[in-house]
Amino acid sequence: MSAATPTASPLAVTIVMVEDDEGHARLIEKNLKRAGVFNEVKHFRDGTSALDFLVGAGRAEHRPLLVLLDLNLPDMSGFDILAKLKADPQLRAAPVIVLTTTDDEREIRRGYELGCSVYITKPVNYETFAQAVRQLGLFLAVIQVPPTP
Repeated sequence: MSAATPTASPLAVTIVMVEDDEGHARLIEKNLKRAGVFNEVKHFRDGTSALDFLVGAGRAEHRPLLVLLDLNLPDMSGFDILAKLKADPQLRAAPVIVLTTTDDEREIRRGYELGCSVYITKPVNYETFAQAVRQLGLFLAVIQVPPTP
């Protein structure tokens, strides 16, 4: 995924961030930009609205999508979202990066078994979290993401 300029081309990767904590969402967006990732970020605070976008408007755009997914959401588990994305023939190739506070080994294993691409535990310390997101941004700047069919 090459970092796109703020005036992204039609095939630029859209980052779909599913994060209910507003502070975490701002920190993620700010540090992705610090890492040189200027792709469009669509932020959803709950799973229902994220899924509505992903299976509706997001799919209709046929743009490459990358999902940053928190597991602890107010309306459903991030695992439910992950399972639905990976069961959908048109969305299953989209990379899903789980970014959550949950570091239980069983949860990590479940995330990979359901098809997440990467599982990252959010550090508790603010500066460590910011640094982790900047490193994630460097990773996002070089990966390739297929368009949705």
